[in-house]
Amino acid sequence: MIHSVPSPLAGTTVTADIGKGPTSIRVEDWWDRLAGKSWMVCDGNPAALIFAVRSGLSQLPTDDEVLYGKSADGFGVLVHVSEVTA
Repeated sequence: MIHSVPSPLAGTTVTADIGKGPTSIRVEDWWDRLAGKSWMVCDGNPAALIFAVRSGLSQLPTDDEVLYGKSADGFGVLVHVSEVTA
């Protein structure tokens, strides 16, 4: 089910541990609100594909508690809320 309200973290910068040490991410909103569907059905989307691999290797929960934001290098990234450290 798509989130009905924006993430409380939307518009903020968070620190997340996404496998390469702490990374600053400017959160836009829940992924499903922005894409209109779950990250699990976004075939061919680079950010979703990278997240799928990372989530499998890191054994992240398989749910839609996933945020979309931009890292400091300007690339879009998906982050599970459990990866947010600050």
